[in-house]
Amino acid sequence: MTDPLDLIVIGAGMAGVAAAKKCSQAGWSTAIVDELPYGGTCALRGCDPKKMLRAGAEAVEAARRLEGKGVTGETRIDWPALMKHKESFTDPVPESMESGLKEAGVQTLHGRVRFTAEDRIEIEGHGEIAFRHALIATGAKPRLLEFPGAEKLIDSTDFLNLAELPRRIVFVGGGYISFEFAHIAARAGAKVTILDRGVRQLKMFDPDLVDMLLERSRAAGIEIIPEATIERVEDVEEAHRVIYRNGDETHAIEADRVVHGAGRIPAIDHLDLAAAGIETEHGGVKVTPWLQSSSNPRIFAAGDVAASPGKPLTPVAVFEGKIAASNMLKDKRTEPDYTGVPSVVFTIPELARVGLLEEEAREMGDVEVSFTDTSGWFSQKRLGESHAGAKIITDPDGKILGAHMFGPDYAELINVFSLAIKLGLTAAQVKSMPAAYPTGASDIGSMF
Repeated sequence: MTDPLDLIVIGAGMAGVAAAKKCSQAGWSTAIVDELPYGGTCALRGCDPKKMLRAGAEAVEAARRLEGKGVTGETRIDWPALMKHKESFTDPVPESMESGLKEAGVQTLHGRVRFTAEDRIEIEGHGEIAFRHALIATGAKPRLLEFPGAEKLIDSTDFLNLAELPRRIVFVGGGYISFEFAHIAARAGAKVTILDRGVRQLKMFDPDLVDMLLERSRAAGIEIIPEATIERVEDVEEAHRVIYRNGDETHAIEADRVVHGAGRIPAIDHLDLAAAGIETEHGGVKVTPWLQSSSNPRIFAAGDVAASPGKPLTPVAVFEGKIAASNMLKDKRTEPDYTGVPSVVFTIPELARVGLLEEEAREMGDVEVSFTDTSGWFSQKRLGESHAGAKIITDPDGKILGAHMFGPDYAELINVFSLAIKLGLTAAQVKSMPAAYPTGASDIGSMF
């Protein structure tokens, strides 16, 4: 490649692939590069494989909840077989993704990348490549833990590839990763502990529903220890011992595996951004509201790597990638609209939110908050579920500001509220929807 590329995309995840296809189909000479297999975190190391494993945990949990209610017999997870089920999805992804890019006219490259100038990158095995525009979409990686023995921990990618399930697992951190994996592992028969240094877990979600989730997690056999500061991790025989402080006391817990679930940061350390004059902010690429680098106009960033207002979620990465591509193609300054983006913690049952938290809404003025314990409703009764709840927040005119839900299938139901918030609908308008009965959506009218 002697002529500069119109666009080089760094990172073959959801944001990068969306942008590369859009620009190539518009006639730009476009290439994409990744040092890892194509597909990114969501398809290969996160959302999708996690939910494939969760399917087994869901099935076991569903049978156990209905034990004595018409379902009999022992149900258990065969971990190696469940892992093969997961691999039946993940294994074909890189080749399929790369084939789709090639069909769209995108040149696909592999290798480690670093910037060498404002308009050049060097790709391991390919040499130096010049470009008119570049999109950084390298996603996130586990943040560095600084206690002694931190190198003994495995990360989320390692957990999703465990050939055998460890008998005892300690998760470090009280966020998405720890809770989702803990719920899978506990249903598969592991003894699970979550150590979180904070007082409050899952801080981005409604605290009343988080309390409900904590209660449900403990009922599933998961031990949760807040305000636990890890001092060190040491080897003991063929396992590990985690030494942590809780208040004024020091404790030790042994585990076959210790899993890093204590947060992720933008994956940019290896890119040598300074060589291209690319500024950073909050650990990510500093961007304008339209996703252009604040210091090098040739550069855009999208997804988890961009220091944008968007949450580190797959749908955000996708639409940021598309908007960045459109802004490059048309030389425009279109800003992403982050209104109505839902978030879900895929525990069993799941915890979901969209819009404002109650504390955020109250800072804006008068609001109406409807908090309902839905555990006794038909939707939960038929499944034998003991914990469920919903909190809906509206303004004085009835406009929906936020929706928070914990219960079976509420990850699907939250999408109704996502659409309502996106379109600025009122509670009365949503309640007027004639839902199929009996379905989860038929419960919506009673949640206000």
